[in-house]
Amino acid sequence: MGHGNYEEAKKLVWRGCLVLAVITLIEVAVSLFQKGHLVPGMEDISAVTFGAALIIGALSIYKAYYIIYKFMHMAHEVPGLRMSVLLPVLLLVWGMIAFFQEGGAWGKRRAVIKERNKMESEKSIKPIGMLLEKEQKIFTIK
Repeated sequence: MGHGNYEEAKKLVWRGCLVLAVITLIEVAVSLFQKGHLVPGMEDISAVTFGAALIIGALSIYKAYYIIYKFMHMAHEVPGLRMSVLLPVLLLVWGMIAFFQEGGAWGKRRAVIKERNKMESEKSIKPIGMLLEKEQKIFTIK
């Protein structure tokens, strides 16, 4: 495989920039649509939010692929080198999923603890209030 000349390389770079710009504009449009800036009321529909997240995620993954394989010339490398880059990326994705799961579990547990603390504080306030009423009756001069 030979190297192309300067003009061909320049065309490839501009085409790559155009592809990435179009994908980014689509992501921005989907995000604006989902947040209700283009069509009011869309931010309240969970299916639209889920669909927008899937579309933006897929386009972001494609942009990452495109940048790595075209701009970083990974497409022209041997398969072993490509796998040595791809496997750590897959481990990173797995780690992100695991951390989001763990964070969600911690968040749910924290909500339960806050609710229990609130119930316990309400229980402890009632006897103190009752004691104060009794003390006021004792010390009130008639």
